[in-house]
Amino acid sequence: MDTPPRLGQSAPAKTDEGCHILLVEDERNMREPLADYFQRNGFRVMQASHALEARHLLARYKFELIILDIMMPGEDGLSLCRSIREKLDIPTILLSAKAEETDRIVGLEMGADDYVVKPFAPRELLARAKAVIRRAQSLPRSRHLPAQKTLQFGVWKLKTGARQLVGKDGLVVPLSTGEFNLLIAFLEHPRIVLSRDQLLDLTQGREASAFDRSIDNLISRVRKKIEADPKSPTYILTVWGGGYCFAMDVQVIS
Repeated sequence: MDTPPRLGQSAPAKTDEGCHILLVEDERNMREPLADYFQRNGFRVMQASHALEARHLLARYKFELIILDIMMPGEDGLSLCRSIREKLDIPTILLSAKAEETDRIVGLEMGADDYVVKPFAPRELLARAKAVIRRAQSLPRSRHLPAQKTLQFGVWKLKTGARQLVGKDGLVVPLSTGEFNLLIAFLEHPRIVLSRDQLLDLTQGREASAFDRSIDNLISRVRKKIEADPKSPTYILTVWGGGYCFAMDVQVIS
């Protein structure tokens, strides 16, 4: 039986009342009514009509949520979303007229927390915004590991840019998208107990069904790849009644 390590403590969850939102949308006739609707529901909202303006605001102000249109002139929303995720830990909702499943998956893989298809009711977007903020506030603080670096844990190295897991013998172990996301979630939160719901949010967001993998199945698959004995794990421990904990220290080596 796995024994729980010393637990890291999460900060108490806050409410979404008064949260600061950045709304990035090039269509004024959509942006301004949405901003007004969120303000009437207790949020503080700043507006940007393009990515460059959004970057200036992100450098000057703190936000709890970004609502970001994908199709914009100049730099598009996917590029901005990816850049934000590499530097900042701010929940992001993408807005798009594209309803295809592949477009949603691409958006989520860029780091978005949710994906809302146009046209939508403002009330639906408000509900999703509140849900994303509350999930983000319930998660333990991330280590903000740098993008495209090599991370070492035990005998393993994870090359985040190439998305490669390398063993001590130099052989590369292939990882699925879900397995890579799970490892990143653990490496960003070492020695902290994460519940199944928290792991779902960290790895898959609202679109968990898009990957068709339960957390328990993903844990089992990753253990088979990194543990000397998956039945007696030393990296990913089960904390009975709590979830899972990554029990190794993580170093950035390059």
